Amino acid sequence: MKSVAIIPARYNSSRFPGKPLATIGGVSMVRRVYEIVSSVGLDFVAVATDDSRIYDHVKSWGGEVIMTSENCINGTERVAEAITHLSFDPEFVLNIQGDEPFIKPQQIMQVANALKDPGTGISTLKKKIENEEEFNNQNVVKVVTDTDDFALYFSRSPIPFIRDKSSSISSFHAFYKHLGVYGFKKNILMDIVRLPESILQKIENLEQLCWLENGYLIKVLETDFQSLAVDVPEDLAKAEKYLKN
Repeated sequence: MKSVAIIPARYNSSRFPGKPLATIGGVSMVRRVYEIVSSVGLDFVAVATDDSRIYDHVKSWGGEVIMTSENCINGTERVAEAITHLSFDPEFVLNIQGDEPFIKPQQIMQVANALKDPGTGISTLKKKIENEEEFNNQNVVKVVTDTDDFALYFSRSPIPFIRDKSSSISSFHAFYKHLGVYGFKKNILMDIVRLPESILQKIENLEQLCWLENGYLIKVLETDFQSLAVDVPEDLAKAEKYLKN
């Protein structure tokens, strides 16, 4: 069973152009992610990009990189296209975001190992929300799961809703945020990228809602590790501080 990880890296981010090439501690973000992912012992790791600057940068330090189309509308499509360029047929495909420079090897393996279960075609991660600010932040995607840890819904809104206003999230233990690392069985990945945009996906701007609407199960595993995603230039200062600590 061959497992591969693809790191989609786009230069023209609306909120942070050139983000994959931004440096943290003197090392580019995309290289940090690549080296962490490469350390876990998967069969193949590559960056997938549509930009020659990122392509040349990865080549300059000996990394694997695949040039993909400019027409990919999201990272999942870019990962799926990259897979078609491989000379072998992987069974498991991981989509590791290039803006997660502090992702832990344990988290990557957690997502990969979940795919060994015949009943799991898509896997991802969740972490307990620790404060009200995170819970109410629309940029923090929340997730609720069933008793078998399959996703019921993802939302930018606070879910589940706290009806008792005298309570707070500290009164419960069932509030989670979604961490955007995915594992797919290859056949499932190639199926979901062909799906038309769904209503819920369009409303929340969350592609995983399209998968749920079309009946695909998403296994959501809990992690205790707190990572730090870099979304905007202002996050670089936080990342430098995180690295030093």
